[in-house]
Amino acid sequence: MKTILITDDDQHVRFLVKELLNKEGFQTVEAANGSEAFELIKKESIDLAIIDIMLPYIDGYKLTEEIRKYSEIPIIMLTAKSQIEDKEKGFLLGTDDYLVKPFEPKELLFRVNALLRRYGKSEGENLMIGSFHINKKSYEVELDGKTYMLPLKEFELLHFLASHPKQVFSRSQLIEQIWGMDYEGDERTVDVHIKRLRERFSKGFTEFSIKTIRGIGYSLEYRQ
Repeated sequence: MKTILITDDDQHVRFLVKELLNKEGFQTVEAANGSEAFELIKKESIDLAIIDIMLPYIDGYKLTEEIRKYSEIPIIMLTAKSQIEDKEKGFLLGTDDYLVKPFEPKELLFRVNALLRRYGKSEGENLMIGSFHINKKSYEVELDGKTYMLPLKEFELLHFLASHPKQVFSRSQLIEQIWGMDYEGDERTVDVHIKRLRERFSKGFTEFSIKTIRGIGYSLEYRQ
């Protein structure tokens, strides 16, 4: 289930967007200002952000700029402004789409789904990273015509990180996603599995790398 952040200081707008997305099967989290939204981005596993421009504390432009220093998740800006200069500023700062209020709910939904598909964040079972193929259905990975079987948790960890490129996850977030909330083991389990994945795909492998983000956790980045 994909998680979408809704950031708007208008409670009524947040409620309408939340109801729309929940009915379509999305999970949502809400923020009433830019500061709160940025904290959620750092703490939660967010797949897409819907951001109003006119926000308290940190406006939508600044929030988008700050998010782009931290994550590559798709962003849709909501605004009452329709001037081309405002749109240009939003796109230059890193937003992916722009919707002027008032908007048709279905149009917002179309744009959300389109961006999730574009970013490869749909619920599909297969992922391609260059010549590297991750098959969730068979739990196999393929590289240069060779098929490899990974231990279950290593595979699930790799698939999850590859499904969210450039997004940083803490050890606790990865534990919850891969091992489940009831897991009682040590968070160092994540470090062990990351080390094993790196060892498996270290020699002569150039499709992606798993980065350690000091003091936070891990992020998978595709190599160009």
